[in-house]
Amino acid sequence: MESSEVRVYIVIPARLESSRLKRKLLLDLEGQPLILHTIQRASQVGAHEVIVATDSEEILNVVKGYCSRALLTSAHHKSGSDRVAEVARKLPKNSVIVNLQADEPLISPTVIRTAIDEMLKDKNIDITTTCEKINNIQDVLDPNVVKVVYDRKGFAIYFSRSPIPFPREEVMKYGSLEAALKSNNRLLSIFRKHTGLYVYRQESLLKFSQIGQTTLEKIESLEQLRALEHSMKIKVLEVEGHSIGVDTEEDFKKVVEILKGRFGKL
Repeated sequence: MESSEVRVYIVIPARLESSRLKRKLLLDLEGQPLILHTIQRASQVGAHEVIVATDSEEILNVVKGYCSRALLTSAHHKSGSDRVAEVARKLPKNSVIVNLQADEPLISPTVIRTAIDEMLKDKNIDITTTCEKINNIQDVLDPNVVKVVYDRKGFAIYFSRSPIPFPREEVMKYGSLEAALKSNNRLLSIFRKHTGLYVYRQESLLKFSQIGQTTLEKIESLEQLRALEHSMKIKVLEVEGHSIGVDTEEDFKKVVEILKGRFGKL
């Protein structure tokens, strides 16, 4: 459990409309809306509160009774981080705040707890986040799968939609990255997929939310680059297992199949 001096809040930003999969948070998954699965997993972490921050009365009504608090936030936020920051401003000082994506119905409570505990033990960290090993070639090549590289102490150096690090010699040898990956299976081991879990120190989140968009952030369309461009320290923790953020119909079908295998229904 968290220390008595620091309260930990899990805030789940929940926007109703989504561009690639309409109303995804309310899709029926094992007999209940997808977002309730995420809330249930967050409730197992041992945080002080689980708060849903939404722009939708409909979502608000669905989640009431399943989380500690459900709040209606501004409809004008450009990102989930901005929505979480609106809530963070009203929380007790020196809080630790988890930004948990609402479309992560399979996320492990242990993974969330690991990211929280790392923040609590090191005051030099502004943000903790997580990554996973990549085990298939398509994820390396897919620009929707964000890759991350970090230093020997685990602090993020860069996040990119491009394959990083780029194995130049192997690509020259085989003619393309895809060919190199197919010819040398060991190459997959150098890549890490960034997963969308963030734990913030409260003051770091509020600082982050007040900074304008940066050049690299705009180029890659990755808001965590804003933090790096302003020298914020992001600790990256490699975790076991594989999470699935539900962005597309294909993602949703994968989650259904996983639950079907786990529970023998759906």
